[in-house]
Amino acid sequence: MSQRAFQFRFYPTAEQENLLRRTMGSTRLVYNRALAARTEAWYERQERVGYKETSSMLTDWKKDESLSFLNEVSCVPLQQGLRHLQKAFSNFWAGRAKYPNFKKKRNGGSAEFTKSAFKYVDGQVYLAKCAEALPIRWSRLLPQGAEPSTITVKLSPAGRWTVSLLVDVDIEPLPESSNQVGIDLGISSLLTLSTGEKVANPKGFKAKFRKLRKAQKALSRKLKGSNNRYKARLRVARVHAEIADARKDNLHKLTTRLVRENQTIAIEDLCVSNMVKNHKLAQAISDASWGELVRQLEYKSDWYGRTLVKVDRWFPSSKRCHCCGHVVDKLPLNIRDWVCPECGAEHDRDVNAAINVLAGGLSVLACGASVRPDKH
Repeated sequence: MSQRAFQFRFYPTAEQENLLRRTMGSTRLVYNRALAARTEAWYERQERVGYKETSSMLTDWKKDESLSFLNEVSCVPLQQGLRHLQKAFSNFWAGRAKYPNFKKKRNGGSAEFTKSAFKYVDGQVYLAKCAEALPIRWSRLLPQGAEPSTITVKLSPAGRWTVSLLVDVDIEPLPESSNQVGIDLGISSLLTLSTGEKVANPKGFKAKFRKLRKAQKALSRKLKGSNNRYKARLRVARVHAEIADARKDNLHKLTTRLVRENQTIAIEDLCVSNMVKNHKLAQAISDASWGELVRQLEYKSDWYGRTLVKVDRWFPSSKRCHCCGHVVDKLPLNIRDWVCPECGAEHDRDVNAAINVLAGGLSVLACGASVRPDKH
């Protein structure tokens, strides 16, 4: 069994929107107050406050007359917000993430409902304290017999309402294939395969840059707090949503195709968070979304019975000749084609790197060998 989320758009009635906005606002308030309390406890008393303590704080907050509105919404999203905060702190203490930030109203919001706070009857979703079913646009059907375990309602900064249903499903592995491929990530070409194929980078941000720039300049001229500024902010958010949707659509189609066609996929284990510190390449790398591409390859390979192997980031895939194994001392980024001084083979930089990544991945897969360059 695998967990899979199905996301749909929905258009709430005025009554539902009022309830959902109050629920998200209450969830945001509880999250921010708990974060402030945990931060204060640590900096003033060197004390770590956990989920149990913040849950007790929530009970006290509900008894406060100034916070009585917390009792008007379902308690489940409030508790789930505290659990998400606990997870954020766990990731922080483990060094996997930065310190949690306060949530802002302009970023939209979300509310998570567990089984005790919703009903799924005859293909309709009924949330707690909401008499009518959510008017969901069912673009696809859920797997037969699937029952949602968690439902998350989200309001995007662009004003779009979406609902995500998490279900347990049986995903059948794809038939085994004899194909193997190595992938070299890039900017001018999003992917270069060891077969010699190059996949163009759509550069969604660059395509919408002029439209986004115009919308942001219009926003900067509006008076803060005015209704015109609110509408201008929505226009900027919608352009960002267009960029994100186009990028996500392209990545899903590309990764699904790679997983369907190949049994073994080898890719470099890049540290994107460090690479974007280069201000000259940060925008292009972020637009390419390498981290999301690798993430999709990981879970889709797990779903469909494929093998994804990551090659060490220090493996000299570009500087190594795949014919004789000679490694050149320097190979600047502006050199896209080079000739091996040892055997005279002519190489396309990206294709050569993809071939070496596949060879290194197969070595790691076969015997767990290290592919780091020798230091002596």
